[in-house]
Amino acid sequence: YRIPIKLIYCCGLRVSECLSLTIHDIDAKGGKLWLRGAKGNKDRMVPLSTTMVEDLRRYWAVHRHPLLIFPSVGCGPCSHEHVARRMHAARRPMPISSLERLLVAARKELNIPVCTAHTLRHSFATHLVEAGASLHTVQALLGHCDIDTTMIYLHLTHRSEQDSRALVETLCRELPR
Repeated sequence: YRIPIKLIYCCGLRVSECLSLTIHDIDAKGGKLWLRGAKGNKDRMVPLSTTMVEDLRRYWAVHRHPLLIFPSVGCGPCSHEHVARRMHAARRPMPISSLERLLVAARKELNIPVCTAHTLRHSFATHLVEAGASLHTVQALLGHCDIDTTMIYLHLTHRSEQDSRALVETLCRELPR
């Protein structure tokens, strides 16, 4: 379950967007992930790193479902072969509740106080802005119609606070005394 969680962070996806992906949504050569009929029934494209493409290929190779990237695991024996067979024959994607439950278990095991799949989406947006991406780029990647919605995702972090202070110091240093 590490791969869908990693994909949510690496592409800023909503849980439902991640789990409903099909093999047709991945453009490995172009480094793109297509989100079709996302929130508001809109399509959008997000960049997909080569390392994430390789992770997705390895994950899919376990079950080789004819359509779904993240098919439901179902119930029954937990051997690798049984799980792979059930995933290959699944009729629907992995339930959102299953991924959320596993994320809670991982959070507790790692002793992280608060972390949800949506926290990963927030982190994606914040880290992009800290790395220099424009708010409009982040808005497009998150699939927001309104820039104000994107602004909600951005938290003033210690790093951005330090960067802002350094920028203010530089600006003020240049002013006449």
